Amino acid sequence: MPFTLATWNINSVRLREALVCKLLTEEAPDVLCLQECKSPVEKIPMEAFRALGYGHVVARGQKGYNGVAILSKLPMRDMGDHDFAGLGHARHVAAELENGVTVQNFYVPAGGDVPDREVNEKFGQKLDYLAEMRDWFRAEAPKKSILVGDLNIAPREDDVWSHKQLLKVVSHTPVEVEALAETQEAGGWVDITRKDIPEGQLYSWWSYRARDWDAADKGRRLDHVWATPDIASAGHSSRVLRDARGWEKPSDHAPVFATFDL
Repeated sequence: MPFTLATWNINSVRLREALVCKLLTEEAPDVLCLQECKSPVEKIPMEAFRALGYGHVVARGQKGYNGVAILSKLPMRDMGDHDFAGLGHARHVAAELENGVTVQNFYVPAGGDVPDREVNEKFGQKLDYLAEMRDWFRAEAPKKSILVGDLNIAPREDDVWSHKQLLKVVSHTPVEVEALAETQEAGGWVDITRKDIPEGQLYSWWSYRARDWDAADKGRRLDHVWATPDIASAGHSSRVLRDARGWEKPSDHAPVFATFDL
């Protein structure tokens, strides 16, 4: 049975409940992974999502910051979470679908504004978080798994609007790109989005600072869908729902989709 999965940094699930419902109604993915929910779990608007057929929810939350949730039409069981880098943040949760596929939902720290851990603690936390993810994948050797989320790094030159201008900007610096590559390699993860769309500029985030984000198009691909090698060939039909960035009072991220024939 094929299923479609989407990942979206919603930037407050309560503030943007209507946008989540719009996506669930119009696009109807089987599984939707949300990041930056900014809500305790008990205050996530579950009833609205259940009314649209998403009766299964696995989430971790905290007041005002971070937070991850997996909404699903398909039955799933909570597979726990990890506090990478010991930050005490709700940045990871996992769930297993009935077909045996584990979905890992991540919200990697953004890393602040200065790409130097000596002067910017947040940048150091980001690198430490990725290093612990890497070490976990090396130890666990994940199988039959899909990893999604806002990883806050645009790794390829065509994942940003200007490789040259962003080389010293957090999210595209060489040290971050290398850290993400090591994390990906540790689990053998395949970048499904780029497997399906191997060429060309591709973005999932556009800053709120741009007066006309669409015309300026200074985007970055910060949101990812990966799969372990044993199921990567089953992934297809990847796309970024760019239009969602233009919805009323939008998140600065757009949802990323992929379908898996599993």
